[in-house]
Amino acid sequence: MGENYYKMCHENIGKTVYITEQCGKRHYGRIVRVDRDHVYLQPLGRRGFSYGGFYGGYGYNWGYPIALGAIAGVALASLFFW
Repeated sequence: MGENYYKMCHENIGKTVYITEQCGKRHYGRIVRVDRDHVYLQPLGRRGFSYGGFYGGYGYNWGYPIALGAIAGVALASLFFW
């Protein structure tokens, strides 16, 4: 299943998405990078700068990592806004 999410996320780099983890936690942001283990989201809005501080090794420009194996669903955020 992780391979499917890798492909889907890689094809949508630069787009804004909702990602839901298997535990139910939801993430909203722009996909900035994808590797074989993680998708990196750049948070949108004011909270984004605080994430850069907490994930200092990744910094704001690289976003924060979400493990591909933990993903339960990915949806393009543009589907929810007109």
